Amino acid sequence: ELNKNPVEGFSAGLIDDNDLYRWEVLIIGPPDTLYEGGVFKAHLTFPKDYPLRPPKMKFITEIWHPNVDKNGDVCISILHEPGEDKYGYEKPEERWLPIHTVETIMISVISMLADPNGDSPANVDAA
Repeated sequence: ELNKNPVEGFSAGLIDDNDLYRWEVLIIGPPDTLYEGGVFKAHLTFPKDYPLRPPKMKFITEIWHPNVDKNGDVCISILHEPGEDKYGYEKPEERWLPIHTVETIMISVISMLADPNGDSPANVDAA
């Protein structure tokens, strides 16, 4: 699907052609942000029961961002387990849904780079 309808701002593909569960993505820093002009490598790791559960995303390139923890793990609603948020911060429809795709994930991550969520930081020092 991504090859037929590429989305500006990122590219994605398998790390190993024999492993459909591990992807590498390259994200171009969005214009008019601190990340403009940067190229950021990340990995998406899909669970065996995808699409019922979300993948995990980890930046391989070091990045300083409120919604990326110090290990590079991305913390945004779309990548959180489906259902009710036990802390009450997120609505169920903001969390993972099986209709999400690599494209919708990457659009959310690019949006996160352009507009960080300081209300729920994974990296408090960057908030």
